[in-house]
Amino acid sequence: MPGKYFEELQVGDTLEHRLGRTITEMDNVLFTTMTMNPQPLHLDAAYASKTEWGRPLVNGIFTLGLAVGLTVGDLTEGTLIANLGYETVKHPHPMFHGDTLYVSTEVVDKRESRSRPDCGIVRFRHTGRNQDGTVVVEFERSALMQKKPDASEPTS
Repeated sequence: MPGKYFEELQVGDTLEHRLGRTITEMDNVLFTTMTMNPQPLHLDAAYASKTEWGRPLVNGIFTLGLAVGLTVGDLTEGTLIANLGYETVKHPHPMFHGDTLYVSTEVVDKRESRSRPDCGIVRFRHTGRNQDGTVVVEFERSALMQKKPDASEPTS
């Protein structure tokens, strides 16, 4: 299983996630329209051409979701119980069609679950950068993570 269990994550650990993803115009238009967001800055190239950016911006919520997705294989695949919350989401620079997103993660806190002895809560700080290394998204995420299964217990 590629994901990490609660015990395998230590405060201060950092990961550079190996996958990156180039964002296309279709990604942005589909996400923006599927989420009922009529913001012309994301959908209307003529409108966006008259803004300070000169072109459409990628929807920031798509960038946030993609950043989480790029961490799954290295971090939580098969070991996540639930994402509990997202905090301090910042978009210091926009993403544009054709930009590629890369993500790094730092484990900033962890504790045992008070209500579920088979789980722990981990707080991650994720930083997304474009292909030039410019930070485009920063956020913290709290996740309920599985502990390693007890080897003496049968698995189903």
